[in-house]
Amino acid sequence: MTARLDPFAAAPALMKKWMAVSIDVAGSLESSLVELVKIRSSQINACANCLNMHTAEARAKGETEQRIYLLSAWREAPCYTDRERAALAWTEALSTLSEGHPEPAVQEVLQTAFTEEEQVKLTLMINVINGWNRLAVGFGLWIETPATQAAGVAA
Repeated sequence: MTARLDPFAAAPALMKKWMAVSIDVAGSLESSLVELVKIRSSQINACANCLNMHTAEARAKGETEQRIYLLSAWREAPCYTDRERAALAWTEALSTLSEGHPEPAVQEVLQTAFTEEEQVKLTLMINVINGWNRLAVGFGLWIETPATQAAGVAA
């Protein structure tokens, strides 16, 4: 795939700030949860670049193949914690806002599993990955990372 536009070249100062915010937000919650959120949002948004990148990064950080493969069917899979399930439900609710607003039950589960501060951090993380999905899909990005290169993924 050839990028239609390179946002890093077109708007380097803003993209540098966007990257810094992305890194800060991702570092505010446990890494395994962040990767699951990134993958699930990228599945919903059909972002091949982000799926390639974040599945490789999740594996590099110790995530199992089983949990990666079952992520699109997380409700039926027994391998996710209650906290992860709450995060995944919130991810789906916010990534599909055009289909309707989050059900009160989703927010109730979120409030049970996350502190108020963590709810904000998670919501910011979901916004960040949705933003990256839109940049990658919109501009046709394909970015290789050390994790994808180590996994032997070819561009």
